[in-house]
Amino acid sequence: MDKVIPVLYMIGVLILVLPAFLQSNSKSKIFFKNLSIWTIIVLIILSIAYFVK
Repeated sequence: MDKVIPVLYMIGVLILVLPAFLQSNSKSKIFFKNLSIWTIIVLIILSIAYFVK
């Protein structure tokens, strides 16, 4: 149960941010650049959270 709550928060944030993200990234080159940046940020946050626990 402890791992379900952070996943739900991440999904909630994704649902809130995704429409504006897709609207502002209409060109595919900009979209993939921003998507890769966000992927790196999320991986860093998840890694820090994993090592802190």
